[in-house]
Amino acid sequence: MIPENPSPILPTVSRAFLEDWLSVLRAHCPPQQLAGFLEQIGLASTVQPQARVTHDQIVRLYQLVAVETGDEMMGLWSRPIRSGALKHLSASVRGASSLSAALFRFSSFWNLLLDDFAVVLENEGDILRVVLVPRDTDCAQRFGHMLLLKLAHGIASWLTGRELPLRDVSFVFGRPDFAEDYPVLFPAPIRFGQPKSSITFDGLLGSLPVSRSEAEMQEFLIRAPRDWIFTSSREHALPLRIRELLLLSDRLDYHLSDAAQALNLTPRTLIRRLDAEDTSFQGIKDGLRRDIAIRDLSDGVKSIEAISQDIGFASAANFHRAFKRWTSVTPGAYRRHHLQM
Repeated sequence: MIPENPSPILPTVSRAFLEDWLSVLRAHCPPQQLAGFLEQIGLASTVQPQARVTHDQIVRLYQLVAVETGDEMMGLWSRPIRSGALKHLSASVRGASSLSAALFRFSSFWNLLLDDFAVVLENEGDILRVVLVPRDTDCAQRFGHMLLLKLAHGIASWLTGRELPLRDVSFVFGRPDFAEDYPVLFPAPIRFGQPKSSITFDGLLGSLPVSRSEAEMQEFLIRAPRDWIFTSSREHALPLRIRELLLLSDRLDYHLSDAAQALNLTPRTLIRRLDAEDTSFQGIKDGLRRDIAIRDLSDGVKSIEAISQDIGFASAANFHRAFKRWTSVTPGAYRRHHLQM
C-alpha cells in the first residue's frame, strides 16, 4: 500500500491525549512558560481539538518541561521528582541479576520518592505485576498512572534488549474518550475501571538476564523518553496489527477481507472485534494515511499532490478535504507551520 520511505511512520495521538497532560501542567507551570513550551514544539494552545500530536512533539515537550521545571514527573505527583532521578533509577536497575530483580529495584526506588502511591511488585509464578496501591488518596491522575506504568515497561524492555510483551495493562480510572490512543503506548489488552492500576508481564520473563553498559545508559538517558514512551510492537492490539498489514501491503486497494484472511478471521468477526475496540477498518486505514501525510508534510520534500497520490487519493482536492477533516487544518497550512518551527 505504502511506498518505501526511510523515515518511520509512527502513530500520532489525539490532542485530547495531550490535554490530559496539559491539564496538570497548567497547575504546575506559569501560563507564559507553558505557552512557550507549546510554541517550541509547534502546538499553540489554540489548536483545534481534532489536531494530531506526533511522537517527536511528545518527546520534546517532556524534555522541555522536565528540564525547565526541575521535576522529571512534571507535577504529576504531590512531591516533585528532582532532576537526576531517572539517571539513578537506570543505574540501579542495570545492576540487577534478572528482570524480576530489576523490577523489584524499580518498585523500591519509587517507594522512596512517592507519597501518593506505593509501587508493589507481585511475583506469583506465572505473572510478574507492577501495581500502584494508593497510600492516603483515591485520586487517580490519569497521565501520571500511564507514564509510571509505561516507564516500568520501557525500562524492562531496555534492560532486556527488546520490547517485552505484556499480558495486560489495567487502570483504576474509567475509559477516557481518547482510549484509542492507549494501544499506541502499551503492547497489551488495556482495561479501564479496574480496582488498581497495574502492568503485567508473563512470569517466565522474570528470569531474563539484564545487561546494559554505562555508555548505553547514557544514550538511553539522553534520548529519554524517546526509547520508551511509545511502543513499536507489531504483535498486540488488533488496530496496530491491521495498521502493520496495511504498511506491508503494496496494494492501494487492500480491503477488510484481505486483513481478515491474514488474521485467520472471518470478515464479520473482524468487524465485531474492531467495533468492540471502538474503531473500524476504514478508520485504521484513514489513520495510517493521515500519519503518512503528517510525516511527509513535515519532511518538506514531496509536493502535496505527490503525497495525495501516494496514499491513494484521486485528487489533491480530495486529500485537502480529508486532511482538514482529520486535523482541522489544510495540508499547506500544516506544512508552513511545521517548517517555520
